[in-house]
Amino acid sequence: MPAQPKKRAVVENAGDNAIGPGLAAALANGEDVGPIVRHVFEAGKPEVLLHHLRNIVKNKETEIEELCKLHYEEFILAVDELKGVLADADHLKSQLVSENSKLEDANVGLLSRVEEMIELRAVNTNVAGAILALKVCVHVTSLCLSCNHEISEGRFYPTLKTLELIEKNFLHSIPVKTLRRVISKQLPAIKLHIEKRVCEEFNDWLVHIRSTAREIGQLSIRQTATSRQRDEEMRALQKEAEEQSRTGSTAFNEYVYSLDSTEQAEEDLVFDFNLTSVHRAYHIYSCLGIGEKFRDYYHKNRLMQLNLDLQVSTMQPFLESHQPFLAQVAGFFIVEDRVLRTAGGLLTEDQVEFTWDTAIAKITAILEDQFTRLDTASHLLLIKDYVSLLGVTLKRYGYRVSPLMDILDKSRDKYHELLLTECRKQITDILTNDSYEQIVLKKEYEYNTNVLSFNLQAIDMIPDFPYVAPFSSSVPDACRVIRSFIEDSVSYLSYGGGFIVNSYEVVKKYLDKLLIEVLNNSLLNIIHGGAFGVPHAMQIGSNISVFERACDSFFLWQAGKLCGIPKRIVERPHSGLTAKAVLKASQNVAYNKLLYLVNEKLDSIMGQMSSINWTVEEEPEHANDYMNEVLVYLDSVVSTAQQILPLDALYKITIGALSHVSDSIMMAFLNDSLKRFNDNAVAGIDIDLKLLESFAEERYHSTGISEIGKEATFMDCLVEVRQLVNLLLSNQPENFINPVIRVKNYGALDLKKVALICDKYKDAPDRLFGSLSNRNTKQSARKKSMDVLKRRLKDMS
Repeated sequence: MPAQPKKRAVVENAGDNAIGPGLAAALANGEDVGPIVRHVFEAGKPEVLLHHLRNIVKNKETEIEELCKLHYEEFILAVDELKGVLADADHLKSQLVSENSKLEDANVGLLSRVEEMIELRAVNTNVAGAILALKVCVHVTSLCLSCNHEISEGRFYPTLKTLELIEKNFLHSIPVKTLRRVISKQLPAIKLHIEKRVCEEFNDWLVHIRSTAREIGQLSIRQTATSRQRDEEMRALQKEAEEQSRTGSTAFNEYVYSLDSTEQAEEDLVFDFNLTSVHRAYHIYSCLGIGEKFRDYYHKNRLMQLNLDLQVSTMQPFLESHQPFLAQVAGFFIVEDRVLRTAGGLLTEDQVEFTWDTAIAKITAILEDQFTRLDTASHLLLIKDYVSLLGVTLKRYGYRVSPLMDILDKSRDKYHELLLTECRKQITDILTNDSYEQIVLKKEYEYNTNVLSFNLQAIDMIPDFPYVAPFSSSVPDACRVIRSFIEDSVSYLSYGGGFIVNSYEVVKKYLDKLLIEVLNNSLLNIIHGGAFGVPHAMQIGSNISVFERACDSFFLWQAGKLCGIPKRIVERPHSGLTAKAVLKASQNVAYNKLLYLVNEKLDSIMGQMSSINWTVEEEPEHANDYMNEVLVYLDSVVSTAQQILPLDALYKITIGALSHVSDSIMMAFLNDSLKRFNDNAVAGIDIDLKLLESFAEERYHSTGISEIGKEATFMDCLVEVRQLVNLLLSNQPENFINPVIRVKNYGALDLKKVALICDKYKDAPDRLFGSLSNRNTKQSARKKSMDVLKRRLKDMS
């Protein structure tokens, strides 16, 4: 333990001895001595560091002294040479002073002559300056006289050039102060006078151009309308030529030649308006250096005029004032376009765009407001057409008219809603006032007007007259309304915004809306709300079937034709109207209504079954009275339907009526009021049923139903009641229990119904005469079989 402190002292002494060489090496190499200093201070021995630093300084001083001793002799030699140079300089200075004094003595005479020459030159210069000053004053005075003359004649540009010449070249060089002061004072006054004169001329132009703008706009819009009409005529001629080329007409070549040889229409003449005052004013202002002032003045005043032009008159309806209003705007911007292109920077494109954006925002707001106030489709169409002409006109001048087209797009639904409202009233009146009787066409022009014009003919050849059409008068009348709707819709969509390309699809959409929401709903209202009989219901169903066929044969074709769509595209699969399926569904509603009325009438006839004697003692020889009436009624219904209804509808009505008769007979057996019946009553029902089956079989073939491939025949409607009658008249009714026989002969019968009906069955009364003993035996056997059937049915239930 005592040995440890001694060891540390040795280490510390060793560390102190190592500081000096390390510090000297770091200083000699230019290294950082910070770590060494930090170590010394951390060890708490700064005295050691100072001691070593003093040693290093002493060593360096010794080195410097040795270096000076080494070069001492060379320094002494340099000082001696410097003293010799100073002696040479003093000698050279004394020589220069001597030479200068000799030169001054030699040039004393020349100096006097030079002074005389300078005096003479000064006199000469003064005389020349006076002459030049006089010339300047004379020239400036002549320029001033020229300015006065040009101002009096209104030639402002030469005046300004003269003023500019005076101001730049002569004003500051006029030697006479009075003249210079007068001219300096008059120059701004003359410029101000010119500015006022030019501004007055420009203001007169502003008044003139505003009164002329409407005429400019009207002429430009009229030229646009003429060009549009010419384009339509050329397209129609080209389309006709293409149609003739497809049909291989012999006159096609001549027709094409006539198209090619048609002289092109002369270029439209543009209304000539004079911008000289604008160009002159802007040029003069530019020459005066205040072109920016005139640009601001022009822009401000034109904006004020535009704000006045955009004020809608409250003294007359917009329908009457819209054309002058829009023509005024068109004229304004046609003038602005000309100024932009010809006035050399008076207007910038940004200014024109700003002005146009301001105007179009105001116009669209006015149109939106006015469109919401309109309640007549034709009025909206009239305004829309003029707006579209305005858009086409200004588009030719490079203006962005998409907001105008957008407002027409937005008003498209409003227009068609108004159009639908008008059509709804017309179609409702047509359907309400229709007698729903087949129309009789006595002459060919009536056939052309009511049938061919709507492509409603059943055959391609002209029929004999008088011709009884399968539809009533509401069909051609409604077709006229729909055709007018298509024409108005296409007219609105034409020359609008970006929807020209797909106008056909848009027309289809609104046509579907018309057929579904107007025509179809009106027909449904007639069906559900009308108090009418079977003939009317049958005619309504026939009319709907005609409308359904017309969806493809006329309505869609008419829309495609007016939109310029090729027929092959119109007839493309899955491109038809949705209304066709909707009308098909409504047709089924009409047929269901018809069937309901037919069944209602049949119910009143079948009600006579309540008077049948179900326990009659004698087997009847003829059919019951109710069946005769049923057959007469069914014959009239089927005969009438065969004339006007399609086979599918005829099949539906006939099979529904027969099924209803069959169900009524079944219900007569199941009715609680029927307590019992016997064989003779069933035999009478069998006679009725045979007549009904004969009618069903005959009509199934005579009406052509058998040729359309329906799964169920008319006879199939009577299977249930036929099997019931066969069972009740069977000698062994208990065979019904046999599953094989039941499936084969009685598959349509329900066990519960059979059980209820068999409970009501009663044997025929016994005969008084013995000769009928065999019959009694047979009846007894049937009775036993029936009893067995009753018991088994009760067990099964």
